[in-house]
Amino acid sequence: MSDEASAASPSPVRKAVVPVAGMGTRFLPATKAMPKEMLPVVDKPAIQYVVEEAVHAGLTDVLMVTGRNKRPLEDHFDRVDGLESALRAKGDDKKLELVQQSSELADIHFVRQGDPLGLGHAVLKGELHVGAEPFAVLLGDDLIDERSPILPDMIEAQQRTGGSVIALMEVPEDQISLYGCAAVEATDMDGVVRVTDLVEKPAREDAPSNLAIIGRYVLAPEIFPALHATAPGRGNEIQLTDALKTVAADPDSRGVYGVVFSGSRFDTGDKLAYIQAVIELAARREDLGEDLRGWLREFVADLDD
Repeated sequence: MSDEASAASPSPVRKAVVPVAGMGTRFLPATKAMPKEMLPVVDKPAIQYVVEEAVHAGLTDVLMVTGRNKRPLEDHFDRVDGLESALRAKGDDKKLELVQQSSELADIHFVRQGDPLGLGHAVLKGELHVGAEPFAVLLGDDLIDERSPILPDMIEAQQRTGGSVIALMEVPEDQISLYGCAAVEATDMDGVVRVTDLVEKPAREDAPSNLAIIGRYVLAPEIFPALHATAPGRGNEIQLTDALKTVAADPDSRGVYGVVFSGSRFDTGDKLAYIQAVIELAARREDLGEDLRGWLREFVADLDD
């Protein structure tokens, strides 16, 4: 990257906010008594992949914004003495290591959202914890392929500009109404665009581009006063997109930038994409991949027949 902004943020990005208060209604009845974030992707819950992504990007202070019936999330990232003792007594060190891994990943905190008033409201619940530092937001439904991480590039862009950075992805024009959409202009930083406008789930004919906002953000602390001033929008919720739009239009702000993602992403809030994530990640595993790929070839051949 070459420099565009003259002043970079003086504070490093150390903290991540992970909103996990959603009810997971698309996966009922599986999510009747279990948070959707705890649905297994092979042999780890989806939320663990998200926390691991944050940790790999250097973010070891994670705040989860939860809701009712989310206690299993806290339990998963806590120690389980009885289970650990049983595995230790059996000499099953491999499983013991796997069990302990989640509780040793990061310094994880929890706060209740209370009323489900939108993503912007969930981010606001992290204000006291984050303080006056830039921070990342990772949505639990989005799994980013670890072979093509985007958070490090977003953090670098935030540190160079001092502004807020969103992850963008090109989508077919007939799907843009499912996402927040960005109007952008070029910068002199490789792989980084400046966001000039944002529209939440526009009609196809009203979309300023085919660049959709996906579930990764690195936000400057100036987002908090913008969120406080944001009235409820679509769905009568406080939309993070609306607050970012305000920041992008403010000439006195540090601005909003975008990093375009070209890797693999799985929307585990969608049934088909969730199944695809399980199959693809399992197919790569040394312990499962060869047998699974062989079975898939036979299964697909039978379908063709």
